[in-house]
Amino acid sequence: MLVDHHCHLDFPEFAADLDGVVARAKAAGVGTLVTISTRIRKFDQIRAVAERFPDVWCSVGTHPHNADEELDIPTAEIVRLSQHPKVVAIGEAGLDYHYKHSSPAGQAEGFRNHIAAARETGRPLEIHTREADADTLAIIEDEHAKGAFPAVLHCYTGGRGLALRAVDLGLYVSFSGVISFKKTEALQDIARDVPLDRILVETDAPFLAPVPYRGKTNEPAYVVHTAAALARIRGLTEAEIARATTENFFRLYTKARPPAGVERASA
Repeated sequence: MLVDHHCHLDFPEFAADLDGVVARAKAAGVGTLVTISTRIRKFDQIRAVAERFPDVWCSVGTHPHNADEELDIPTAEIVRLSQHPKVVAIGEAGLDYHYKHSSPAGQAEGFRNHIAAARETGRPLEIHTREADADTLAIIEDEHAKGAFPAVLHCYTGGRGLALRAVDLGLYVSFSGVISFKKTEALQDIARDVPLDRILVETDAPFLAPVPYRGKTNEPAYVVHTAAALARIRGLTEAEIARATTENFFRLYTKARPPAGVERASA
């Protein structure tokens, strides 16, 4: 079994065939999905998707692109919404300096608010970081000094220093279909060196479809190709990667329940 811990099933690309998307994931052996919030004010839509399917879970949070729009939403509200039975994660939140749709200051404030929610609830924070390694690490280290919090660097495309230091601080690192692309040798090297017990896989669907679907709309079923690429990179079997990443998921996302007939691995 595989897990896609980061996809966006509420996005319009899936509106016409959501049942089919989830069914194809199941048929491919992807037993658990987490659909990720990008705007707290649209949480009802995320929640409705998760409630519709027994093995789809969700998060609550504000993407850094939208940070300036939702700085008036306090950490306490994120914590309150996270009590819903289907919410297993906080975020995604973090820093994105590629587009800067929100101000760097607003992104940083939102990031810290979400870290506080992750610390209080014990729900892992899905961290979005793009072209912001130094500032992301500075915030993670500063906040970690106030108290540990669970988190994963999702869809990782940053440098070696941030990834390995995050692992030192107890975080996980997640890889998407990008590791299957040509000319990503530096990222593949990082994927080879992150400890196996700290790695996750994801699609970030509908974006970043892995080879052989690159350029097409991504969907959770395609996480099998990311897992296969990771297996090749690390010199492991696909079964070994599936087992490790699934065990890692349920260790981190303690609120999520395995699908019927699947037992949670011992800690």
